[in-house]
Amino acid sequence: MELSLRRIVALAIKEFLSLLRNPASRAVLIGPPIIQLLVFGYGATYDLKHVPFVVYNQDAGRLSRDFIARFAGSPSFELIGNLPDQLALQQAVDSETVLMAVNIGPQFTSDLERGRTAHVQFIFDGRDSNTAALALGYAQSIVTAFNRERLPRNSGVPASTIVLDRAWFNPNLESRWFIVPGIAGILTLLVSMLSTGLSVAREREMGTFDQLLVTPMNPGEILVGKALPGFVVGALEATLIIAVAILWFKVPFTGSFPALYLGLFCFLLSAVGIGLMISALALTQQQGLLGTFLFMVPAIVLSGFATPIANMPKAVQYITLVDPLRYFLIILRASFLEGAGVSLLWPQYWPLATIGIVSMIVAAGLFRGRLG
Repeated sequence: MELSLRRIVALAIKEFLSLLRNPASRAVLIGPPIIQLLVFGYGATYDLKHVPFVVYNQDAGRLSRDFIARFAGSPSFELIGNLPDQLALQQAVDSETVLMAVNIGPQFTSDLERGRTAHVQFIFDGRDSNTAALALGYAQSIVTAFNRERLPRNSGVPASTIVLDRAWFNPNLESRWFIVPGIAGILTLLVSMLSTGLSVAREREMGTFDQLLVTPMNPGEILVGKALPGFVVGALEATLIIAVAILWFKVPFTGSFPALYLGLFCFLLSAVGIGLMISALALTQQQGLLGTFLFMVPAIVLSGFATPIANMPKAVQYITLVDPLRYFLIILRASFLEGAGVSLLWPQYWPLATIGIVSMIVAAGLFRGRLG
């Protein structure tokens, strides 16, 4: 099947004009995303539940074991394991296996028994800043209770344990640094799907869909022509939101723009493909709009934006593997906070590209059925 670039460009221009000439379409594509970005950026918060942590215990004494047991027995924390060295502790945080790591020095028990101050280092994954801040608060409360129970055993001023906390990737635990990149992914998905999910239904309502049947354009050309506006609008919207995140919310961007935009391309491929599938099935714009939001709500819930995927049931975790937003949120947050490049983000690229290719193939089959 040969594709004519001239016919594809002509159809893409027609789609752009249909979007831009309609005041309602312009308002939907520009106004609400910015409003939602500001509202969520300033107002969204998260709750804490079951913080996974690891321990590097260099002290074999009784008090260090009691100290660890208090965290392991708390409903707010879940002990993943005891690590053999500092490198393993660093790798556990880097790989997002845990949210908190505890490093207990070799003189912990002896210092407390001799009435000296013992130091414990707590390392938090600052990529999830709100959860890390709450985890730090819970950790400090456990340490306070540990010191209070030791008070009667000491005469004079009791020995105490001091928490030395370090939040990696987000030193000040700014919630916006975690929330705003996630909002960028959600709004990009919303805009790109709306611009494509209503395209064919709009043709039917306006009476121009029948005209496509008598043109020399084949289904592949129609598919590409209707996909291009979604790519362009989605890319422009994502660029605007990323600029607002960096310039207005002051979220630091430490990664690579080529790596981020490669992920954006793969994400738009999947979002536009799913939008075209919905558009090909919808008979009216209302059906297309309902179909878009029918996909959007589960996609957001299963993306890990509000609820950690690790806390979901196993069956639901498998369902999240076909959610493109899940992978793009990782790309966004890794690009902003971790300084990740293409090589580190490759495990997120190929699932997105696979979802995009499959959805475009299915959309092409649906278009052939509609135009055949």
